Amino acid sequence: MTKTLNFFSVVATLMLLSCGTQTTDGALTDPAVLQEPVHTEETRAIETDSADQVFLAASKSRVEVQESYVLPSSTPIIPMPNPPVSENRENYPKTPISPIRQVATDPVSTFSTDVDTASYTNARRFLNQGMRPPADSIRVEEFINYFDYALPAPDTTNTPIQISTERTQTPWNPQTELVRVSLQSYRSDFKTLPPLNLVFLLDVSGSMNSPDKLPLMQRSFNLLVSQLRPQDRVAIAVYAGQSGVVLEPTSGDQKAQINQAINQLRAGGGTHGSAGIHLAYDLAQANYLPDGINRIFIGTDGDFNVGTTSLTELKALIERKREAGVFLSVLGFGTGNYNDALMEELSNHGNGTAYYLDSYQEARKLFATQLAATLQTVAKDVKIQIEFNPAQVAEYRLIGYDNRLLAREDFNNDAIDAGEMGSGHAVTALYEIVRRDSEFRFSDPLRYQDDDLSDTVGGEIAFVKARYKLPDEAHSRLLSQAITDTPMQSSSQRQALAIGVAGFAEILRGSPYLRDWSINDAIDYIGPSLQEDRWGYRQELVTLMRNLQSMEHAD
Repeated sequence: MTKTLNFFSVVATLMLLSCGTQTTDGALTDPAVLQEPVHTEETRAIETDSADQVFLAASKSRVEVQESYVLPSSTPIIPMPNPPVSENRENYPKTPISPIRQVATDPVSTFSTDVDTASYTNARRFLNQGMRPPADSIRVEEFINYFDYALPAPDTTNTPIQISTERTQTPWNPQTELVRVSLQSYRSDFKTLPPLNLVFLLDVSGSMNSPDKLPLMQRSFNLLVSQLRPQDRVAIAVYAGQSGVVLEPTSGDQKAQINQAINQLRAGGGTHGSAGIHLAYDLAQANYLPDGINRIFIGTDGDFNVGTTSLTELKALIERKREAGVFLSVLGFGTGNYNDALMEELSNHGNGTAYYLDSYQEARKLFATQLAATLQTVAKDVKIQIEFNPAQVAEYRLIGYDNRLLAREDFNNDAIDAGEMGSGHAVTALYEIVRRDSEFRFSDPLRYQDDDLSDTVGGEIAFVKARYKLPDEAHSRLLSQAITDTPMQSSSQRQALAIGVAGFAEILRGSPYLRDWSINDAIDYIGPSLQEDRWGYRQELVTLMRNLQSMEHAD
């Protein structure tokens, strides 16, 4: 396969050379021509069949492709030959649904926060195409956290997180209750953010040659560029069969120059993402702002299928760089190759967020209406721990966060990595609980367990704790709040919205706990919140639910 690709690469290069003109010294003047990289001690071009050689070279030098991948719009495009993608290679990890826990033996629940939203937007892509998303692609927390619940927010970055809770009847099981635990972060104004040092690492491999991939990625990053300020800096690197710099760090007031570099990109070649990540970190570190925001954005379809090194090495690099203050976020595009598991894993290790962009509307959400949240981290390594009172609660289950669970002792261990929260981000978790005085149980009671428990803490149902670090600190801070046994009220609008969204996600992943609760029931819960739907996201959710209904009726 490698020899075949090399042959086609030579043919394509010769065809391009025939279109160029030469000066008296033999230099090609047409920037559309792919030039042979010049190898020197300061070389910026590498191309090798060995992943180990690539990593060694990338770690020692800057890597650049001279005018590669950049074609002016007036130049005819000669497609690069690529292996056809005949099968769907999208990858979703299998994660078991969290089971019922008995408070008598397992009273503490601990998990890392998650503000990723890729699972929801990816499911939206399927449903808009008339297909049911794979059950393994559904992460309930990413559905819930896609939406804004107008939660009370802290007013200072010194304490950037605030806890809020609510308890109501469970709509799908009248014998249980739903407890909502939410964290809301401080809301910044983009205009007041520190200077930005951004690197766009853009996938221009052959698999990106699709309208929902490279063109959408270009328009999305154009939108981010339109928001930049003079004090901000942007560099752009690309990767395909090889990686290169197409724009050195450039001031945010040079928008035309930045957009030109983005818009002239063309797709072709293999996918050597690992070398591109090395190069992006080199750029970010060389222009590091001690008092600024230093972040890499990867734009890709997730297809790291040619020339990559081991995932362990890649994650180790990303972890070292996050400790040095350079964070990594991942933006996924397109269908067929999307590697959901890898995208989430890379962003987790990079103290960033994984997004999936299925439309320009989603780009507007990330790079316009929620830009401060996308760029600025206000709290890192955020963990939540809830201890249930065995005198009040018999059983519980955490809805979602199945791949974010932590050991009890991890909560106080500052060496354990956890999720980040950007400016204005919210994290919401729902627990379904069985009260001790209820006759209902998911599991039979233990025969030899002492059933005589007295309430020693004055009617508390549970105790919520959250740990977080400020972005430039190594030691965590603690917040806590009790959930008391007060009379339940009818669901607030934010509670009803969270229940409706969670129920929809549970239906999609085939949860065994919903009984006969239906999509119509979920829509009824979302209904009241439609009155405050500035951007139409909630109405769109109802449309997706109707789409699923139509598919089920057709079956």
